Amino acid sequence: RDVGQHSKRVRALALALAQRLPGMDADSLRDIGHGALLHDIGKIGVPDSILLKNGALLPADWEVMRRHPEIGYRILCASPYLRNAAEIVYAHQEHFDGTGYPRGLRGDQICLGARLFAVVDAYDAMRSRRIYREAWGPEQTVTEIRAQAGRQFDPTVVAAFLSGQQEIERLFLSLQSAEDGAPPQP
Repeated sequence: RDVGQHSKRVRALALALAQRLPGMDADSLRDIGHGALLHDIGKIGVPDSILLKNGALLPADWEVMRRHPEIGYRILCASPYLRNAAEIVYAHQEHFDGTGYPRGLRGDQICLGARLFAVVDAYDAMRSRRIYREAWGPEQTVTEIRAQAGRQFDPTVVAAFLSGQQEIERLFLSLQSAEDGAPPQP
């Protein structure tokens, strides 16, 4: 359940952040929405023994897991309608400083949709409870995102995120409340 909810949340958060950036037309927003929603579709090619593993992944497990962006890219490229979203899926684990995977892209080599998605994906991951840790508060999460500007994240996208962080936090809380069936939080 949480995987599907995570994908829906990051889609909504990615679209909210994208609207804060100049030059976002309807086609770009559509592609970002599809890429965010389908970002982990490539995990269909990762065995359940790795996806559902209790405990830390071994180096061999990580080698398999790191293939999911390329698998997702290949799946989405089969559809002309999803071809632009496919690049977001392929690049969603890349880091602005070139230390990500699968291709080691850096800076503007990473499509804007993937650079934008990386910030909201990390935000959602940190703000959400996991089996192995409690959810982080908004202040701790923002501090970490700010610290990763220029490393994991595009500084321009981080600046747009920070300028709209209160709106993004309200949207995050609203989506989380809707999932739980609770009334939205202020």
